Amino acid sequence: MNNNLIEQESWFKKNWKWFVPLTGTIMILTISLLIIAFGSVLGNYSKAYADPKLYELALEKVKQNERVNVVLGEIEPIDNMTILNGSVNYSNDNKLVNSTIKITCEKGKAMLDILAERNNKTWDYKLITVRIKSPLEKKEIIEILNLIEE
Repeated sequence: MNNNLIEQESWFKKNWKWFVPLTGTIMILTISLLIIAFGSVLGNYSKAYADPKLYELALEKVKQNERVNVVLGEIEPIDNMTILNGSVNYSNDNKLVNSTIKITCEKGKAMLDILAERNNKTWDYKLITVRIKSPLEKKEIIEILNLIEE
């Protein structure tokens, strides 16, 4: 009688012919979906980043509001990282933008909400609001402009 051990093949050795292609296909699909998802988001931010007039003109309107000046004081200029830290959503063939960015002021912090439509090369603002976040005792929403038909 022969007492030799019979070695069993590992699971991977038996199944590699279908496992490797399936895993590769799943990885390619996952990476493709991530690129598509992040591509549209990054595209929105790059458009907003490339068009600083959108925020500059809105900020000028905010600075002219007496209530904002009383509650928040002087508003600091918007830097490039502010746009990247906010939210930007383009729609209607990139002619309509809905954006929120943080503004820092001498007496506190607030969020600037903008809804604007591009006509030729200029922005027509439909909605501009300032949501005061801090200091908490002065928390409020100041409507700068509202041209939305209800």
